[in-house]
Amino acid sequence: MSEYQYEFPGDPVRILHPEESWEFLRTHEFGRLAFHLIGEVHIVPINYAVDNHRLIFLTTEGSKVFGVTMNDDVAFEADEITGEHATSVVVRGSAHLLDGEDAYVAERLPLRPWVGTPKYTVIGVTVEEISGRRFDLSRPWMRARVDVTHG
Repeated sequence: MSEYQYEFPGDPVRILHPEESWEFLRTHEFGRLAFHLIGEVHIVPINYAVDNHRLIFLTTEGSKVFGVTMNDDVAFEADEITGEHATSVVVRGSAHLLDGEDAYVAERLPLRPWVGTPKYTVIGVTVEEISGRRFDLSRPWMRARVDVTHG
């Protein structure tokens, strides 16, 4: 199988195979979680790790915990821009608080919160859909040359 699959020849958007999308998630640690909270959709940055085909993150009591307790329907996105390419992986699934023995999964994963606040609540996202795209960027404005003459 080729690394990426084009929708049609010359297409600047390439569809990632699901396993390539998982590999992208495994090699990154920062993304955005979208969740419902009292009739609104919220999106927050999180540090995460992959456990098989599930996302795990740590948090403290607050809006994320309240939101996923009331409605477990979530979406998650991680992305990256490198040179002339951008990659985005989006998942949809259900989030659940992990406790007891289930919460110990966080002990063996490389979860590295970027903010030094205590986080003792473990949440797992069971992924129901995953999709990834890689974009060849043209960004013509980056090559535009402005010729200014002083008079």
